[in-house]
Amino acid sequence: MDGIKKFTPRVSKRILLFIAGLVWGFAGFRVFTLGFGDVMSHHGNLIITIIFAAIIFFVFFKFIFSKMFKKHTTRIVNSKLDKHCVFSFFDFKSYLIMGFMIFFGISVRNLGIFNPVYLGDFYMGLGAALFMAGVYFFVGFFTFDNLKVKYKIS
Repeated sequence: MDGIKKFTPRVSKRILLFIAGLVWGFAGFRVFTLGFGDVMSHHGNLIITIIFAAIIFFVFFKFIFSKMFKKHTTRIVNSKLDKHCVFSFFDFKSYLIMGFMIFFGISVRNLGIFNPVYLGDFYMGLGAALFMAGVYFFVGFFTFDNLKVKYKIS
């Protein structure tokens, strides 16, 4: 077991926030562009698309992704370790949730259950919320000293 730990890539808490920002930002951008492509290729109504995507963005960011950001940031900042595994920006439960979301998203898209325009609207809002969570992690990376004070558990 010590041999595995020896070769595990480890990074500082601050770099872990940067990696989380990259992953969440990339995922959000990718989901958003999938949705945008669906809406544009099926000639969706732009005004309705923007309104629906904004509602989805608000709900997912406010009630899911901002809370996940706070949870993971608090866990990272308060960890006793100086260096963390490069993949530990998520806990195990969050990796399971992410895997389920990917599986469910691909399945719904490939089965053609929903009209691509409506699915595209949803993906645009969800992607924007994911991307914004990535931005929050990047802000945490750049303002790490302030972040440590804000999320430190006494």
